[in-house]
Amino acid sequence: MTKASTTLRKAAPKAASADADVVAGRQVLAHAKTGLEALSESLGTAFSAAVEIFAQASGRVVVSGMGKSGLVGHKIAATLASTGTPAFFVHAAEASHGDLGMIASGDAVLAISNSGETPELSDLVSYTRRFAIPLVAITTRPISSLAQAADVALLLPDVGEACPLGLAPTTSTTLTMALGDAIAVALLERRGFTADDFKTFHPGGKLGRKLFKVIDLMHTGDELPLVKPSMPMAEVVPYMTSKTFGVAGVVDEAGRLIGVVTDGDLRRHISNLLSLTAAEVMTKTPKSLGPAILAAEAMRRMNEWKVTSVFVVDDAKPVGVLRMHDIVRAGAV
Repeated sequence: MTKASTTLRKAAPKAASADADVVAGRQVLAHAKTGLEALSESLGTAFSAAVEIFAQASGRVVVSGMGKSGLVGHKIAATLASTGTPAFFVHAAEASHGDLGMIASGDAVLAISNSGETPELSDLVSYTRRFAIPLVAITTRPISSLAQAADVALLLPDVGEACPLGLAPTTSTTLTMALGDAIAVALLERRGFTADDFKTFHPGGKLGRKLFKVIDLMHTGDELPLVKPSMPMAEVVPYMTSKTFGVAGVVDEAGRLIGVVTDGDLRRHISNLLSLTAAEVMTKTPKSLGPAILAAEAMRRMNEWKVTSVFVVDDAKPVGVLRMHDIVRAGAV
């Protein structure tokens, strides 16, 4: 066994009480809170200038960094892209081996380095200066090479790391990620990014499903169970059964929804049901939904109304029918 391995084996973790663990965790979070408050207070003209650069870029925001800064950079690029600002991440070291070709005129670069002296960023910085590509830096040191070269330097407050050794990136990465979120949200608001836009970029995620609207889930066209007021109930009943919604909409000559026939209506008229027409059995002034409301809101209303199927109307005319089951199956609640 080598001396190094012997040393490693001797460095066993010391026992600690649960209370000591909680104290250590709270100290880290308190340190992060202090840093975030200082960062919030520091935002000003430089932040606005950085947001302006990214907003004016006709291409994409290219985020780069090394180590933990690079990992945070991946997240920042992903957040930008998902909130309406085209962005991607370029590894600083890979940039020097061909990936600089991914950065084009019209792009803007966001380079992250806590020290501002990350050597792997040097080629990327030089490239931006050579081709007049806007460069925004996130760093702690205003006199660093990166800050001095950048068009705009966003400075993190120098509050040190939460790590007791002062070495492991902890508070600095928290602040960088928060600053990236601040940039993304500022750009989102500038662009007028909407819930519909967010859903477009998140169609498979839970957040995207939460933003489904009634129009996304309703049944339309030939699936609609619509009948005339004069239709005999002897015909309405099998028609309702064939459509499987447990409801039929009654429409007038202009195609407006004037009533619905439900399973409850059938039971209430069971004694002479087959001798009646749809108009005589229907519930007048039926509940309905608009196509543009969120599916989650539709579910709330349907629960309130104690119905499992409801017609969707536009200008008083039925354009769809929505089942509670459709909302649940889509994961929109």
